[in-house]
Amino acid sequence: MSAVITKTAKPQVSFPVENPAQYSYENLTPYVHPPETKEELPWAELVTLDLEDYDRPGGKERLAKQLEHAVHHVGFFYVKNFGLNQTQIDQQFTLAKHFFELPTEEKAKHEVKYETANYNGWRRAGRSKNGSTVDAVEIFNIPKFTPDFEGKYTRPDLLNAHLPEIEHFSKSLHSNVVLPLLRLFAIVLQLPDEDYLVRQHTYDKKSEDHFRYMIYHKRTPEEHEASGFGHSGGHTDLGTVTLLFRQPVAGLQILGDDGKWTYVSAQPGTITVNLADTISHITGGWLKSSIHRVVAPPKDQWEYERTGLLYFSRPHNDVVLEPIVDSPVLNAAGVKSRFEKPVTMEEWVKAKQTIQLNPEIAAKKYAESGDGTVELIAGFKDRKYA
Repeated sequence: MSAVITKTAKPQVSFPVENPAQYSYENLTPYVHPPETKEELPWAELVTLDLEDYDRPGGKERLAKQLEHAVHHVGFFYVKNFGLNQTQIDQQFTLAKHFFELPTEEKAKHEVKYETANYNGWRRAGRSKNGSTVDAVEIFNIPKFTPDFEGKYTRPDLLNAHLPEIEHFSKSLHSNVVLPLLRLFAIVLQLPDEDYLVRQHTYDKKSEDHFRYMIYHKRTPEEHEASGFGHSGGHTDLGTVTLLFRQPVAGLQILGDDGKWTYVSAQPGTITVNLADTISHITGGWLKSSIHRVVAPPKDQWEYERTGLLYFSRPHNDVVLEPIVDSPVLNAAGVKSRFEKPVTMEEWVKAKQTIQLNPEIAAKKYAESGDGTVELIAGFKDRKYA
């Protein structure tokens, strides 16, 4: 599948960078993926969509047929041939590596505003607790390249020097992966208009899509044991779909209908896709928002950091999260709204991010409920998964 970039949004203005040559790839140590684990693990069996088939005669219908079981029962699958080459991917991993190696005081200049649930920028490690240890996860979120976000967030010179490439990478994921998948979902749902979902996810209109660099820092054996090896804290993502680039450090697990956790393997040349809450809301739960977690890696990978590239897709902020009425599939299933009153995407994001970014608020609300759930908005309850 060739890279077709949405042209409705103009490229962002460039930012002056002092001595940009120091940030050229020739002067940056390349990121090197850790080796695969040699341990035998229970791997999930996931379908792989070849997006090269998308534009061939009958291709969309074939791919939609492949997806039916995955999107209704599993919530995870892979895609390949998505219009970005390995060099482009490797360069983004290299930028992530060097960003996380910056001094803390430099990264802190770009820190997120936790109290207002504004999650773009740098999120420091150690803000949530599992067992007797704090988390070891750092994040840097980059919003869409549209006028709504232009000039509102800062970045270090390292990233400003490569902003056009980051923009191209982000937009390519939206146009080459997200939009085709939305059309496939529409076909699965038998919608009369296969662009129904696409129109809720156009790039130029305001939404909370973002591109992320992420790192799970390595831990000592004692820290792994104190944290329970990460065997808790399962969650769902809050948007439409999440795209995750191949990461060989085993740790990502999904919860099956049988109550068992299985590992998601790092398939060469693929992006791992998982469905999230919003697409589940607008289908009354028929499309599955997958429950997943990241646990401690196998012992032969404990010496490595786990670096990730992710893209989070979300509908326009003004989309109301009610079940689609024109789907024969949803009508036959008798799906109902998951909310007691109309809720917009913007309201949903604010409610869920407030809990996710403020552990003290989350702990208080979970303690008050006493049943492992917390009401986020309009009667909808989020749950902790052990």
